Amino acid sequence: MKERWKALIEIFWTFFKISPVTFGGGFAMVPLIVREIVEKRKWLDSEEVADVFALSQSIPGSVAINSATFIGYRIGGVKGALAAMIGVSLPTFLIVLALGVSYLFIHDHPKLEAAFVSIRISIVAIIIYAAIKIAKTAIVDKTTFFITLAGVPVLFFVHPTTAILLGALTGVVVVFSKKKMGYKHKKSKDPAKNPDYFMGAGI
Repeated sequence: MKERWKALIEIFWTFFKISPVTFGGGFAMVPLIVREIVEKRKWLDSEEVADVFALSQSIPGSVAINSATFIGYRIGGVKGALAAMIGVSLPTFLIVLALGVSYLFIHDHPKLEAAFVSIRISIVAIIIYAAIKIAKTAIVDKTTFFITLAGVPVLFFVHPTTAILLGALTGVVVVFSKKKMGYKHKKSKDPAKNPDYFMGAGI
């Protein structure tokens, strides 16, 4: 029982530390989640984190809270999900509460406005970095590369949820078609995690 509580506290504390520094929303969390969950604690691997963010984006609610809840559940079940959700929500709630009160008094301050301009630019860089990290595990062959190329312009015309559903449908059709043609499904670039492979130079 003591070990169980220790694990839940670790889950809570991990997301409690991540939440206050993820300016820009859920996707800005990706680099920190990869560093804390994958590289440091080795609770999940990069592919599982990529799947969690894809799922979190496709359902209603905040991507940050959704992804933290899913990851917590994968690590510690229902109690782990609650620990992660509270951990990621509590700092944000306290910060927003404090900023909401202070903003009434300093919202016209020129230094504050300049700081927010810089923060917005930094957020763009963080999201691009997160996209590159996720792409390394998601783009595993020519097919996934071309799906990515097609998916980016599609996002300018359809809702992200629709794009995710179209991506899922495309994946099902492609995998089913390749299996029909005798190819095997490649899941990862890492040979140790990839017993199956699209025969024929990874097409």
